[in-house]
Amino acid sequence: MARTRFRRPKRRSASRGRLLDWWLLWRVPLLALIVMAVWWFAFRPLLHERGWVKVDERFVICGAGESAPGCVVDGDTVVIGFGAERRRIRLTGFDAPELDGACASESQLALTARDRLLDWLEQGTFEWNGDVSPPRDQYGRELRSARRVLPDGSREYLAQTMISGGLASESGWGSVPQDWCA
Repeated sequence: MARTRFRRPKRRSASRGRLLDWWLLWRVPLLALIVMAVWWFAFRPLLHERGWVKVDERFVICGAGESAPGCVVDGDTVVIGFGAERRRIRLTGFDAPELDGACASESQLALTARDRLLDWLEQGTFEWNGDVSPPRDQYGRELRSARRVLPDGSREYLAQTMISGGLASESGWGSVPQDWCA
């Protein structure tokens, strides 16, 4: 009967062992970082573009005597639909002055903002976010951001148009309320 010889495993050098230990220790966080980076740069932009709905309704000033599927209430609110299908929509990203403002200058600026919003909406098809179930504010209005895709592929956001025209102030966290009477 032949005698079986057992070999002793070769010993690794200390530096190679430390390198292997380092790799075992850091491979899970490194793999998680790689997965997060791929999601951030590849999939997040695609998800961000979902939920935008094309709108090509005709708009008029609410209460002006004309009938249209949509009407502009003030500088940041529109209504779409008739009867039970009627929906009030608060356009987000900006805050326009109120029609029943604290002073005459605020009320006048509110009329100008309302007219500018109507002009922007009449320029053609635009998109707003929120898909079929947008969030709502304390008054039950749908909250939506509006934008228009221009022929060159760039995007024009309604909020930036209103703010840059001096007809609205920024809204959201960290924004300072505008005193339209000052």
